[in-house]
Amino acid sequence: MRFNWLPLAIVASAQVLLVFNIATLKISIEGIIDAFETGSGMVKTAIVMYSLMVAASILASTRLVLIFGARRIFRSSLALFGIAMALMAWTPHASVLVVAQMTAGGAAAVLMPASVRLIAGHYPEEQRALALGRLSATRSLSLAPAFLIAGAIATWNNWRITFVLLLFMAGTVYFCSLYLRNDPGLISATKLTGNEMLGLVAVALAVLLIGLSVDNVTNWGMVRARPGAPFSLLTLSPALLGMLSGVVLIKLVLVWMVRRHVGGCLRVMRLLNTPMQRSMLLSIFTIAAVSSGVTFLIPLYIEIVQGRSSLATAYALVPFTTASFVGALFVSRYSTASAMRNVTRHAFLAVGTGLVLLGAIVRNDWSDASVVLSLAAIGLGEGALATLLFRALAAVVPIDVSEDVEPFCSATSHFAAAVGAAIAGALVIGILSLNVNRHLANDPAIGTELRAHLDLSRVAFISNDQLQQVLEQLPLTPEHIANAVRINTDARLFALKLSFFGLAALTFIGFLPVARSR
Repeated sequence: MRFNWLPLAIVASAQVLLVFNIATLKISIEGIIDAFETGSGMVKTAIVMYSLMVAASILASTRLVLIFGARRIFRSSLALFGIAMALMAWTPHASVLVVAQMTAGGAAAVLMPASVRLIAGHYPEEQRALALGRLSATRSLSLAPAFLIAGAIATWNNWRITFVLLLFMAGTVYFCSLYLRNDPGLISATKLTGNEMLGLVAVALAVLLIGLSVDNVTNWGMVRARPGAPFSLLTLSPALLGMLSGVVLIKLVLVWMVRRHVGGCLRVMRLLNTPMQRSMLLSIFTIAAVSSGVTFLIPLYIEIVQGRSSLATAYALVPFTTASFVGALFVSRYSTASAMRNVTRHAFLAVGTGLVLLGAIVRNDWSDASVVLSLAAIGLGEGALATLLFRALAAVVPIDVSEDVEPFCSATSHFAAAVGAAIAGALVIGILSLNVNRHLANDPAIGTELRAHLDLSRVAFISNDQLQQVLEQLPLTPEHIANAVRINTDARLFALKLSFFGLAALTFIGFLPVARSR
């Protein structure tokens, strides 16, 4: 039977839009900071909220696709994504940026399962695996071009132009989707039960609690509440309370599901009760968090520390993104359990070693061959692990939850991406603040002057030019300004180095369950 490319091309185009959105956000850190006169924390929060919305909504969205039909949900998600891109393109304030990415995350959450079901409905069984494989490959292949194209537009024109283009592309795919086969949905057979809906809301709330708490660790404090925290209980930080509440809530949902025999799209949560499957999910979470942290820190380093363009950032990410695709492609030929375990161990070691090497050698010259090789090692391991861990988990899950494994893994990966970006941001800001204050303690004269005019308990990750502009508006001597800029330069680089080491430590924690497996 001849392969019909049109449905796959339409569905794959929608997936490319999602890749371009988040790539543009990461590659345009400096432009967004300049446009809204804000810090890098706002961009990090937008990235975190996008991923959290996907993670919190994707399990429920699989059921919505069944109830209302894949094409209807697919087109609705494209319309919602278009609204988000319009907000991104014309937003007058940084807070609207976060709202836009939350909207885009909600659209992505329903678009992903709708895409998979549309592929299943348009291709016979003998062509379905090929079509799904090509859909997955499209997402991987589009990552490097997304960074390069978005970087070029942000460098030569304005970062908002990319979001305008994404809006028009979303409209084009929306009208092309009229050619897709319509399915009526199964409203009578697939209604959400009250228990299932309650469970989905509880899981979504737990994901948001944990993600938002990790994102605000720097502002609210890790254990003790900082002065800027919205509240404190027995002087404990809301961030700590939020993380603990989220973990406890997930545990309560698991216990409640067993007692009430809750099924539906929540039945896949049972994977968390089995040690082997739980360890696989932990590894999936770890590698997705590390990957998100790396792709957040690299643009931060190049655009803020080095003051280079978005296109330079895109070039720097090419070794990582290309190696990630090669790694996924390379491991596809391994099928035996023993071979997959061995490759998984080596892939984890490649990621961890690459991060340690990157933290040790990174300097202002990003073109250094050792830096490129480090990024390639990280990307190669990440691409291999993302493929192998999913295949290993899919091979051992019970038959009755096999269809829900892919959305559950996707929810885990997006949750990890949010936590990874939040951890990377918290590390780099926290270490920067400690290092700046340590430097100022060694030079009391400068420290006294700066503390009189600036809140040094909330040090921002900004460029030297931005810092100099702020300091020139204060009654400081040129010598004090020059010394403050020097301190900022040294402290930023040190913070980034330690952040890479922190991500390496997280990688080796995720490696432990794999190392013990037989």
